[in-house]
Amino acid sequence: MKMSKLFVQTLREFPSDAEVISHKMLVRAGYIRKLTSGVYNYLPLMWRVLKKIENIVREEMDNAGAQELLMPFVQPKELWEESGRWEVYGKELMRLRDRHNREMCLGPTHEEIITSIARDGLKSYKQLPVNLYQIQSKFRDEVRPRFGLLRGREFIMKDAYSFDVSQEGLEKEYENMAQAYTRIFKRCGLNTKMVQSDSGAIGGSVSHEFMVITDTDAGENDVFYCDGCDYSANSNHAVSRLVDAKTAGDWTKSEIVDTPNTHSIEELCEFLNIPASLIVKTLVYIVDKKPVLALIRGDKQVEETKLLNAVGGVEIRIATPGEIEEMMELNGFEAEKGFIGPKGLNKYGEYEVTVIADETVKDLKNFVIGVNQKDKHGVGYNWDGDVQLPEIVTDIRLAEAGELCPQCGQPLKVTRGIEVGNIFQLGTKYSKPMNAVYLDQNGKTQPYVMGCYGIGISRTAAAAVEAHYDEHGIKWPLAIAPYHAVVIPVSTKDEQQMKTANDIYETLKKHGAEVVIDDRDERAGVKFKDADLIGFPYQIIVGKSIAEGNVEFKVREKDEKTAMKPEEAAEIVITAINAL
Repeated sequence: MKMSKLFVQTLREFPSDAEVISHKMLVRAGYIRKLTSGVYNYLPLMWRVLKKIENIVREEMDNAGAQELLMPFVQPKELWEESGRWEVYGKELMRLRDRHNREMCLGPTHEEIITSIARDGLKSYKQLPVNLYQIQSKFRDEVRPRFGLLRGREFIMKDAYSFDVSQEGLEKEYENMAQAYTRIFKRCGLNTKMVQSDSGAIGGSVSHEFMVITDTDAGENDVFYCDGCDYSANSNHAVSRLVDAKTAGDWTKSEIVDTPNTHSIEELCEFLNIPASLIVKTLVYIVDKKPVLALIRGDKQVEETKLLNAVGGVEIRIATPGEIEEMMELNGFEAEKGFIGPKGLNKYGEYEVTVIADETVKDLKNFVIGVNQKDKHGVGYNWDGDVQLPEIVTDIRLAEAGELCPQCGQPLKVTRGIEVGNIFQLGTKYSKPMNAVYLDQNGKTQPYVMGCYGIGISRTAAAAVEAHYDEHGIKWPLAIAPYHAVVIPVSTKDEQQMKTANDIYETLKKHGAEVVIDDRDERAGVKFKDADLIGFPYQIIVGKSIAEGNVEFKVREKDEKTAMKPEEAAEIVITAINAL
């Protein structure tokens, strides 16, 4: 490809609305252009990257025994009603009506469609197991699309679905997919961790995410991991053992005491001269419009996804001061934030108040707790005497770095990660409600035992930029770069430079290299800056040193330049691509 013909427009500055490096780089380097909020045009350079990632995914999925198909992007309401997800999926599901007033949605995922396909086509245990996958666009109506391709509304995804006759078969395929994913991301030049995670709207009992570890602002989740063993988990799933802390107060009796102007845990600790580990903190949440009180030790934080799962809800948010005031009045109290406790809070509007306690509070003794009176707290309180321990006691705590690994007891570490893939053990979550069954060896109907396996194609490309860049531009891994090399004649008016550049260009093409020759009549500095910004893995620069028989060879990842013969430079590129 000649640079003069390549459809690319690089920008001098980063786009003003871009927040993370991949968004900034991909727009500035001419890979993507925004169409509307969370929706992007994939320009030729980007499309080449995406197709390469897709091809790697296809090769590994096919080698792992999966079969490719393609399902419709627009899905009928009826199938979502069969699975029970039409009403509970949330506002991210883009609903619409056709000209016949039939309700449809734009597919954010395809569990319902693939289950209906299996229901019609897999009738006997003799046809199982089967793993079917597709690569296509998805749409989720994110309320605040951010980070370019990392959290858009429209995106390209590979999703696969396995059908087995048993949990044992599912677990075997789950491991098969985990190994395939490890190979895929390694081939894409990404260092990933497989971490335990929450299943979210997909559902299922077991799930893992593949996270690209990054220290950039694009990291969406904290990833907790242990150097002493193989434990790693997303923050919404991580558990830990606590380090020692004071959990029994010194009060000899329970009483309500004045605690003026102690609206925060820090202020209360200072006033009573106690550690936060002796306080039962009460937080008010609204889950699907219903009130939920979360009780947790004062020195710990609630992990909202864990709380949401404990309640069995879809949407969660912290209650507003106005909502808290209204709840207090309805139950006969005048307290405000900082003085709230669970005792006596029974209703809000038409709903009963649900109270959930984190495991950190159940063993506390002689603790401090809010009593729904302004400027007062209960001290020396104990469960089931002074205040009732809730029926639901479970892990709703956000793990913290330094707490102990649940497997080996070593201190946990934390880093940031970008999710690029996920795998789920769905079990019969979809097959049972949708009556997707097969005949077993005894002629009895049984629901399929299912798994689900996703890879964000466009997210993987963006994550690669987050992992491979510098202040000058992108450093694409060779396997997914839009082109392997660029040949840059410093002066297009110099006949020897142009002849040598064209000879190298033709040699590389002949040996299967994807190469660009920068034939533009531009200053050398412009060419060099564009080559770095776009991120060609190899640059072969033909300048004045060609008079001595040498070119400059630059490896973009290392930013190293070496003088060598033109044929040597070409051979390095050819050897590298043959090793892919």
